[in-house]
Amino acid sequence: MTKIMIKNYWNKGKKQKTITVITVLVLLIALFVLRDDYQPALLFLRKFVFIILLSAIVLFFGLRKFRKSTSTGSRLGILAFLIIFFGVLYALGWHFKMYDYMKTYNVFNHLNRVEINELPLTQNERIQPLRNVFSMANESVGETKDVSLPHLVRIGDENKWTMAIQPTEKYVWQGMTDNTEEVFAVSSTTPFPRFSSENRIPVTFSIGESLKFSRNTYNAVVQRFNFFHLFMMEPSDTYYMKNDTGQWVEVVSLIKWKGFLFPYPTFGGVMVIENGAHDFNDYIERILIGKGTYINPEKMKDYPFLIGQNTLAEKVSRLQAESLKFLGGFSDPLPWNMETAVKIPNLPDDQNQQPFVTDFDFSDTNTGAYSGLYHWFGLEPVGNERTSLTYSVFIPADGSNTFYYYDHASKKQGYAGVSAMPLKVIESRKEFDWSVNKPVEFRPYIKDIAGRKRLFFLGTISAIREGSDNFDGSATPDLALIDSEYRDVVWIDVKHPSQWDKTVYDQLNEAWRSSEKIGYYFAEETKKIDAVKQSVDSILAIPQVDKKTQEIEKLQRQIDSLKAI
Repeated sequence: MTKIMIKNYWNKGKKQKTITVITVLVLLIALFVLRDDYQPALLFLRKFVFIILLSAIVLFFGLRKFRKSTSTGSRLGILAFLIIFFGVLYALGWHFKMYDYMKTYNVFNHLNRVEINELPLTQNERIQPLRNVFSMANESVGETKDVSLPHLVRIGDENKWTMAIQPTEKYVWQGMTDNTEEVFAVSSTTPFPRFSSENRIPVTFSIGESLKFSRNTYNAVVQRFNFFHLFMMEPSDTYYMKNDTGQWVEVVSLIKWKGFLFPYPTFGGVMVIENGAHDFNDYIERILIGKGTYINPEKMKDYPFLIGQNTLAEKVSRLQAESLKFLGGFSDPLPWNMETAVKIPNLPDDQNQQPFVTDFDFSDTNTGAYSGLYHWFGLEPVGNERTSLTYSVFIPADGSNTFYYYDHASKKQGYAGVSAMPLKVIESRKEFDWSVNKPVEFRPYIKDIAGRKRLFFLGTISAIREGSDNFDGSATPDLALIDSEYRDVVWIDVKHPSQWDKTVYDQLNEAWRSSEKIGYYFAEETKKIDAVKQSVDSILAIPQVDKKTQEIEKLQRQIDSLKAI
């Protein structure tokens, strides 16, 4: 019908032909230029392609049968069938979340899983939690500026929190006319992050997260997609870092959807946007084909600044970690099983949920994994009353196609998980006003202390104003280390990280010697000038090192390594 109407209008005369040609050209240009506006609809079709096709086929044949039926009874039967079909489809797919269940199972099946038998050590411990950094950064900018969400990235040999000082979204005019002209880059290992001087870097980005129209990061990246990318790619987290020539760049993590039956998200590479103010030619380029250089996952190894960097979207890593619940089989996470099913614990008072980006040293684990930034998850049993640490998950932050996990449960270690940490901290300092102070962001702290690797959780006490939703950052926060095995809380001096291990040993060494029969560590030599006669006990009890136990543990690690081959 529409085709006939257009043909009749076309044949009326020259004026109508001109109007038709101009209208078609305008529609084609709009379709090309405005693709960032309708791309979410194309992505929706891609995500639910199987469900949409199944529903369309059932609806088509159902209505066809309905029209051909002559009796009222058969028509009512067909309508009842369609209602029941779509009702069951909605109940199973969305209400009972079976669609997400199948999507997560697809993620599990396509993971390159590697079980490790020795925990890596942590290094370059970050002192401040993300929300504290975000709060302090916002305290350092004016009314017309906003700070983007901080991300931990590698700058040279250091780990730094980086964020853009961008035009505020409260005032639309600034987003239309101004550029992002500064970037914060503060050390993550200092308790005193400074948001001034050399940590406030002047650099111009004419494309930013808070800017409007074609200068918006999301719009510019989507405009850069080719035809096929429009159906399978979506921009995610935005990072600010230095490239291989030392220039600041904006790196946008991309999510790629794969599969036909229940598509699932994977790491799709990055889009790198260079800094600089844009002229009229750049404006035309942004409007027509967007901005940025696409680097797919296979080619990221050719860019040293992206190797071991933090570029993986947290949406992808969370789903990968969650998929570990299928280690016990497809049906294990179902309500009538759940023998080995696990979850990512979410703490209600913690404004930054897992993953926690952490710097790990894998050099002594014989895994071949690089030492650097990883997304860490501490998985726990699905029940709310169960808070044991079941798995430690280490996902390379640069999107490498490997998934490392350590099975605490099968080794019967009995470690306490992240969910148990807040109450341990609260119990240890009852004099605190815990209504306005919250223990948050319990990231792993793994060190070789007193003869073996020990897992602690490093937590920060963050204050929150009454009636506010944001934490107030402190330059000297209270820090606590919680022994995951012994459950003891050790309060440490934030200003002296080099003394943390000794502080832990001083508090726990007697418990360790009594339970593990270990020797003495952190012994200090006595100077002759200080030597005086000291009263000693009549019997000096020196714990004996159980060499047989050490040999058994060594052999067990070798057995675990052989099983993993």
